[in-house]
Amino acid sequence: MASIPPDAATWPSLVQGTLIRRYKRFLVDVKLENGETAVAHCPNSGSMMGLIEEGNPVYLSRPEKPGRKTAYTLEIIQLPSTLVGVNTQLPNRLIKRAIQHGRIPELAGYQSLQAEKRYGTNSRIDILLADNEKPPCFVEVKNCTLVEDGTALFPDAVTTRGLKHLKELQAEVDRGNRAVMFYLVQRMDAEVFSPADAIDPVYGRELRNAVKNGVEILAWDVTINPAYVRLRRPLPVRL
Repeated sequence: MASIPPDAATWPSLVQGTLIRRYKRFLVDVKLENGETAVAHCPNSGSMMGLIEEGNPVYLSRPEKPGRKTAYTLEIIQLPSTLVGVNTQLPNRLIKRAIQHGRIPELAGYQSLQAEKRYGTNSRIDILLADNEKPPCFVEVKNCTLVEDGTALFPDAVTTRGLKHLKELQAEVDRGNRAVMFYLVQRMDAEVFSPADAIDPVYGRELRNAVKNGVEILAWDVTINPAYVRLRRPLPVRL
């Protein structure tokens, strides 16, 4: 087995299965390779458009956490063109590691990194970069799993929370700070990133407004396999 890069994020050992259905938003039924049907937690509140199809191969982790209602967590869905990482908890961990290992030039050179720091109106910024020699940098991370005709699109459902984050980032720019929207495309078949105007035109308009007001956008895709996921390359952004 190939060694795991130090800037990669890993899963617990994965088991394979076949998707049966998603229901109650956060649950999926999966037929395991041994023929048993398992109920798994779906760690993604989006629509997961284009992913939740009966018969799709999936990979599940089995976290050892006492008191869990489900033994498994859905981590990856396999499409004909690519694996897709669906766990929305992974991007923050991955990008934190990538920053610490200097993989993202635009976010390099800061003295400290804090995760889940309170800011705005009852919000937490995913990553706060600080340095005595320059203003702090507020980084909001979004997991992107929808790709159509080579274009990665966000969001995959109307998002009032995402809209709130855009406005709060603009407020940080107004205070003299730096603000970055980071879209992690957790699949390998995208060539460009764009807001999903057909799904949430309000979000698309506010994203463009945020850019005009000084919020920066970064979009990266990944290398993903059942052992690890790692940043691969920046994607051009088309607004």
